[in-house]
Amino acid sequence: MDQYEPSRKLLAFIEKSPSVFHAVANLKEELELAGFQELEENRQWVLQHGKGYFVTRNDSSLIAFRVPERELQYFHLTAAHSDSPCFKLKPSCEILVDHQYVKLNTEGYGGMLMGPWLDRPLSVAGRAVVRRGNQLKKVLVHIDRDLLLIPNVAIHMNRDANNGKKWNAQTDLLPLYGGADSMETFSIEIANAAGARVEDLLDYDLFLYNRMPGRIWGAQNEFISSRALDDLQCSWALMQGFLQAEGGEIRRNALAACCIFDNEETGSLSAQGADSTFLTDVLERIRETMDITAGEWRKAIAEGFMISADNAHAVHPNHPELADPTNRPYLNQGIVIKYHANQKYTTDSITASMFRTICQEADVPVQTYTNRSDQAGGSTLGNISNAHLSIRSVDIGLPQLAMHSPYETAGADDTEYLIRAIRKFYERHVVIR
Repeated sequence: MDQYEPSRKLLAFIEKSPSVFHAVANLKEELELAGFQELEENRQWVLQHGKGYFVTRNDSSLIAFRVPERELQYFHLTAAHSDSPCFKLKPSCEILVDHQYVKLNTEGYGGMLMGPWLDRPLSVAGRAVVRRGNQLKKVLVHIDRDLLLIPNVAIHMNRDANNGKKWNAQTDLLPLYGGADSMETFSIEIANAAGARVEDLLDYDLFLYNRMPGRIWGAQNEFISSRALDDLQCSWALMQGFLQAEGGEIRRNALAACCIFDNEETGSLSAQGADSTFLTDVLERIRETMDITAGEWRKAIAEGFMISADNAHAVHPNHPELADPTNRPYLNQGIVIKYHANQKYTTDSITASMFRTICQEADVPVQTYTNRSDQAGGSTLGNISNAHLSIRSVDIGLPQLAMHSPYETAGADDTEYLIRAIRKFYERHVVIR
């Protein structure tokens, strides 16, 4: 295999996934090609041993699973998230400035690095609802051209620009759309992209995205840069490992699932986030459909294991002092196990040892991450989902730079490491007594 093939495939996936809705649609397509059957939450489920299925919620979260060939003995779950910090368009978003410019009204989604959004080609993508006859239809929307830009203020007009800048999202960061003649044309633009008449465009969930393509670069092509590496790098790699896993004890005895949740960047507080009932709803329906007793179910949960995958901070080349003195992840040095004394991450000695064993068997290097003791850390999927499904968990990620920038950087080798580890996880059950 070409050394850079996983990175090229990852960047191709991100390129055709300009919004969470597109990312989930593309993962659905991969599952269907692999023979998985789509289920709907508002329909009756019929499941068979040994078969694969998937279900989505809000078109932005997805859970794929395989029913064990034999009786259920344990769970093997992975989780990542589909969303990234960005700007969301407000309703009635056109603003006319001095009868000369039209800009669009937006608000921030998640905690982003704001400065890098300026002076880049941008466009919009997401979902619209349109009327077709007597029915309402959800439609993916992607304006696949350079449509917007957030212009900086010239240094001549802001002499303090390089002395630190506090960005105001309402005044500094609204994107320029067109000249005065473009006023009241944005709805036409969206309707055309949705394949509908303007009068049939009812509403939309649209987000700005960076148009700069992903790149493999560096002295020896050792780095990749792209938008949304946090966390589409993990989401895509988890799904590849899930789909590539071969038969064995997991196929025979485990309920194996790959979970991609939306809204992690805003705290997972949504019907489709990790703090919702999405995972437990799906698992409970599997239990009911497969006629598994409550006792068998609880035993399988107690024997189960979850890997929560969300990218980690690498040591920064210009600011190595920002990293912990002894736990210092680097690009291309392997998967990062994340620890936190106050349980922002779920990792403990048991789950870390289980994951290290999986990585050792997959010939994958492992690193460790903790925050500096004088820095607060953010939570991720593991501890949030554990509030709904209490299962042994480890929090991991791939090392990256410029997290929450619209153009992030990671290692070209690390995606393949995660695929190999997750493939082994879905083939091998590690037991600690």
